[in-house]
Amino acid sequence: MSDAIEARLTELGITLPQAASPAANYVPYVITGNMLYLSGQLPIENGKIAVTGHLGRDVDVAGGQRAAELCAINILAQAKAALGGDLGRIKRVVKLNGFVASTGDFTEQHLVINGASNLIASVLGDVGKHARAAVGMAALPLNAAVEIDAVLEIAE
Repeated sequence: MSDAIEARLTELGITLPQAASPAANYVPYVITGNMLYLSGQLPIENGKIAVTGHLGRDVDVAGGQRAAELCAINILAQAKAALGGDLGRIKRVVKLNGFVASTGDFTEQHLVINGASNLIASVLGDVGKHARAAVGMAALPLNAAVEIDAVLEIAE
């Protein structure tokens, strides 16, 4: 399974970055039993926040979807680090929680988080189909436009 996932990443032109270190007093992931909880991931690319600001003012839906895709790539990078390099241990992406910095009148958070959902499903196939939340926020850390955390079921 891990080889198939790596092949899909290559097909999609995605190179997973080094998993980011925490920006505050928390750990990047917790494994308990057969569950992997990943801390919120920001749209970091080349070591910096790639998409900043608020949807509905500074960022359009396509830009927000790109931010969500970057969050998903960073989720996969954290999962790979947590699982000793073996993404094949992912049995199911249980849930993504998507947070979108947005103006009070912006109501397309669900479309923004589709960027992450589509990427995860493209890379992992049926294993990547998940429950989800897409929530508007007044602000996110480091002025990021999007932050996403994840819960995964893993093989022990």
